[in-house]
Amino acid sequence: MKTVNIKGKEYVEVNERIKHFRTNYKEWSISTNLEDLSEKRCVIKATVCDENDRVRSTGIAYEIEGSSFINKTSFIENCETSAIGRALGNLGIGIDTSVASYDEVANAIKQQNTKKVLSSDKFNAMLKAINEGKSNIVKSKITDYILSEQQQKVLNASLGQKDMTYKPSK
Repeated sequence: MKTVNIKGKEYVEVNERIKHFRTNYKEWSISTNLEDLSEKRCVIKATVCDENDRVRSTGIAYEIEGSSFINKTSFIENCETSAIGRALGNLGIGIDTSVASYDEVANAIKQQNTKKVLSSDKFNAMLKAINEGKSNIVKSKITDYILSEQQQKVLNASLGQKDMTYKPSK
């Protein structure tokens, strides 16, 4: 299968995994299910079944609208593609070095390079949003920032969570 090099590692893109699957597993199927769609978040589960309709592998993907260039317009479609790629990877297709899809790896690298320190203005806006009952929005956005220990403690208390460390999202 054709690969793409990312930071010295070869990755098989999802389209290549799907072509391999369709050629070599003609009687098998891939299905997807929208597990969660709320605010600006999407979770999709992909399932690979054999010719007897037995589940052989699954893959779950989570995407946030606007978290990457492609997710500005197509976060649901991207989520489905990632879920399929993970299900095929879990089946053993295209995972010589990693189960992650090209998009997942590229997005993770981009996120590492684009983290911003949470400013006091943004921090105060998040606290205000929590007080207005918009905790889910804060939880989905907070992973885009680097937080101080104090900010983490205050947000944990405000969100009713204990000792959670917020890390950048994929």
